[in-house]
Amino acid sequence: MQVQSIDRVDHITPEDFRKHYYETRKPLIITGLSKQWPAFEKWTWDYFKSIVGDRTVGVYNNERAGAKTLVNGADEYITFGQYLDMVATGPVQLRIFLFNIFQHAPQLTGDFNWPDELAKGFLKKYPMLFVGGGGSVAHMHYDIDLSHIFHTQFVGRKRVLLLDNSQSELIYRMPMTVESAANFVGWAEQLDENRYPALKYAKAYTTVLEHGDSMFMPGGYWHHMEYLEGGFAMSLRALDQSLSGKLNGLYHIAGLRSVNNLLIKMAPEWWYHYKRKVATQRAEKAMRRLMA
Repeated sequence: MQVQSIDRVDHITPEDFRKHYYETRKPLIITGLSKQWPAFEKWTWDYFKSIVGDRTVGVYNNERAGAKTLVNGADEYITFGQYLDMVATGPVQLRIFLFNIFQHAPQLTGDFNWPDELAKGFLKKYPMLFVGGGGSVAHMHYDIDLSHIFHTQFVGRKRVLLLDNSQSELIYRMPMTVESAANFVGWAEQLDENRYPALKYAKAYTTVLEHGDSMFMPGGYWHHMEYLEGGFAMSLRALDQSLSGKLNGLYHIAGLRSVNNLLIKMAPEWWYHYKRKVATQRAEKAMRRLMA
């Protein structure tokens, strides 16, 4: 795989951001965006536990989804406080994603500023928290609503791998899903390019997110995240400004996900293997085009 570092800046003007990153759909790390927010110092494990520790959350392990696993199905449900205690006492390969903590503690929205100067169309009812124990993994996928993401890390370090959606065939995208059939766990040390040879031709970006780093991830970008330490981050989502982008997001949510879940219910084993077969066939065709 051909990997380069994500650009980093301390600050950037709205004009430069739109010209060089937003309009070209190129990721960027802005290290100074969050440093003036109260959340930069205020948001800690203990603080969150004190205000929403009794809330029930779905947690997800590192295992890839099986044949009968519906999209976004949690592996277990526990209280947020119990989960934070597990993270604090040692490595735990469990994570939480799409947790709208702000519904339970709306005062938290006063702890950060929306970067309206950089993008429009923010879904201000849906800031989301992502939490993981050291060693937990968010496997390669892209967000089903195709929103642009501003993802700010607050505690812990997290290694990120990003690919433009144009790389889908080369990373074995499974039909009717936003998931890759390839395994990217531990990719920085070893990537299984023998089993998944098309990965050799894929072009990717990488970085390690640390406290205060805000990552702009354009809509539709594939991402794989590995928690090097227990930590949490917040994502602010902005809809694509184009009508085609909004319609594509709607199709993904209402059409693609529904069909995938229906086939999982009706013929789980057949659909599980068929998706991987098609992903491999498409990857082989993509390789042949590149080598022609």
